[in-house]
Amino acid sequence: MPHEKISAILLAGGSGKRMQSDIPKQYMLLGEKPVLCYSLAAFDQSRVDEIILVANKNDMEYLNDKILKQYPAEKPVHLVPGGEERYYSVYNGLRRAADSDYVLIHDGARPFITAEMIERVIASLKEHPACAVGVPVKDTIKIVDTTKTIIETPDRNMVWAVQTPQAFSCPLILRAYDMLMEDLKKEPQAKKTPVTDDTMVLEYSLHYPVKMIMGSYSNIKITTPEDMLMGEALLHREN
Repeated sequence: MPHEKISAILLAGGSGKRMQSDIPKQYMLLGEKPVLCYSLAAFDQSRVDEIILVANKNDMEYLNDKILKQYPAEKPVHLVPGGEERYYSVYNGLRRAADSDYVLIHDGARPFITAEMIERVIASLKEHPACAVGVPVKDTIKIVDTTKTIIETPDRNMVWAVQTPQAFSCPLILRAYDMLMEDLKKEPQAKKTPVTDDTMVLEYSLHYPVKMIMGSYSNIKITTPEDMLMGEALLHREN
C-alpha cells in the first residue's frame, strides 16, 4: 500500500494588535519559548511528513534566524509567505501542499496542541475527509442583532467552539479554496466576508459535511493579554 502524504500547515501570520504589543502574538515568549515553537514541536513529533509554515513575508528572515535555527525541527519545514487575509494565507499553504493526500491546518497561536490530539485527527481522516477539533460551549449563547438586542438563543447542546487543527483530504479542501478564490475575483465585495476558519470554506463552496472531534478546553488561542496569562497558568500546570 503506497504511503499517504500528510502535510501540516502552520499559520503564523497574526499581529500583536489585540495583544496590545508591537510583537506578533506568535513570537511572544510563553515561558522560555516563543508561542509558535510549541505547536511547531508538536507537529514535528507527529506523523505528518512536512510542516508548511505560513507567515508574513517580512518575517521570513526572523523565522529562519530566531525560530528554525534556535528551535530546529527534524521534519522538513517550508516557509511560505502569507496573504492579507487568513484565507489567502491558507490558500498559499495549500498550493505548497498540493501533492499531499491529507492536510492539517493549525493556528500557530494555539500552543497547547498535543501529539495525542494530532493523532486522533489523522486517524479520523480515514472515515471523515473533513474534520475539526472543538469543544462544547459551557455558556449559554445568544444571537444578537446590530443593536445588541437578543433575537435568538440556540440550543446549547448543539453549539460547539471550533478549534484547530482542522484536517481534510487535500484535494477536497483545495477544490473548495479554488472555488472561494474564483468567487472573490467575481465579487470584490466578498473580500469582506468573515471567513474565519477552514470548515467555513467547505460550507461556503461545497456544502460538505465536517465531523467535529472532541478537542480540549486547554487548546486556547493566544489573542489577548488575558489569554497570555491563561497560557502561563496552563504551562505552569503542565510543568
